[in-house]
Amino acid sequence: MGEAKRRKEALGDKYGQEQTILPWLPITKSQAQMFYKWTTTGAWIGIGLMVAFWLIVRIIGPGFGWWQVQ
Repeated sequence: MGEAKRRKEALGDKYGQEQTILPWLPITKSQAQMFYKWTTTGAWIGIGLMVAFWLIVRIIGPGFGWWQVQ
């Protein structure tokens, strides 16, 4: 308990608040983690759509007579 009291006295009003990534950037660590999660998910969705489009153009399309590949 002594360490927590010393930390609370040292931090003052900032005690219990989330830390920011950089002092001059008002983004908290939890916001950065959420951004990372969303961008990773978006990247995987984009990769999946690109693979699906490639399958349609390269394999399924020529079978139906679309986009003659030579």
